[in-house]
Parts: sequence; C-alpha cells; structure tokens
Amino acid sequence: MCGRYNFSQEESDEIREIVREVERRQRGEFKMGEIYPTNVAPVLVAGDDRPVPELLAWGFPRFDKKGVVINARAETAPDKPMFHKCLEQRRCVIPSTGFYEWAADKTKYRFRLPGEDALYMAGLYNEFAGEPRYVILTTAANESIADVHNRMPVVLPRARIAEWIGGLGAAMEILRAVPPMLERTAS
Repeated sequence: MCGRYNFSQEESDEIREIVREVERRQRGEFKMGEIYPTNVAPVLVAGDDRPVPELLAWGFPRFDKKGVVINARAETAPDKPMFHKCLEQRRCVIPSTGFYEWAADKTKYRFRLPGEDALYMAGLYNEFAGEPRYVILTTAANESIADVHNRMPVVLPRARIAEWIGGLGAAMEILRAVPPMLERTAS
C-alpha cells in the first residue's frame, strides 16, 4: 500500500518543471511536500502530443461514501468495476520524489530510485461529481521493500511514461514487469 508520498521541487529538476507547467496551464491550489490521501497534487495525463500535468485529488470515493480508496491492486484492477474502464482509458502518472511506508515498529521509511531525483508511479483517474481524482496502482513488493511492507507502487521508468499513458497493450506489459529495486532511508 502506498499511503503517502513526497512531491518536492527542491529535490528534483523534473518536479520543478512539472510545477512550472502546472502554474502556466491552470489555476488552483495544490500540495507540495508530503502528499496525503485527499490532497490535490499534479498528475500526468494524456495531452495532445505528450503527457501533461493536471491537478487531481488523491483517492476515489468509496461506494459507502465513508472515506476514499487510494490504491488499486495491479493484479485485480482489470476485473474490478471501480477500475476496469480507467485501466482501459484513463491511465495517469503520479510524479514524486519518493514514497513512504512504515515498518511494524512504526519506523517511517522513504523509498526512492537509486541515482534518480524523481520517481514516477502508475495510476488511474476518473471524475466523481465533477472532481478529477486518482489512485496509485500497487504490486507485490520486491526484496527492497518486502521486509517493511508486502505491497509497493507500480514504479514507471521515465522512458515508459508516454507508453503507460498512451497504450493499453504497453500498460498491461508494464503491470506485469518486475519492479525496480529501490533504496530506503529512515525518515
């Protein structure tokens, strides 16, 4: 499960450029730093010729209207009514500078790609009552995370962002790929 992530333009030139583009393209408040469920944050969606940032709120409303669903399992999303159409037509990318997980002893860890200042997570989006919202896709944790948590976000290589957003065949291949090894630091 991914329940928080970091979005910091101080740590990443790529994130700084996304922030600049959001500020040029649209008005609206969005969260920087540690992003929590229900926060509004920049997310990359399909543009005319390339992925473009839009402001979306994190979490799909639950059917019982009590809280939000923040993650979708990559293994079952194609079969779930809440996510099926989104996987086919509304894939997005969540830019970050890392995500957080907590160990059983309550130690908070930040996970990042080694040698990279940005980490991109696969997601799905939809509109609910006129508000665009997103979820983060998760997969089984690899060895770099498994001793802290049994799930991890589907991490996208920078070179595959456009493929993830643009084509269902490539997207399904990405969902089946082995996740990259990550580095962690205690926060």
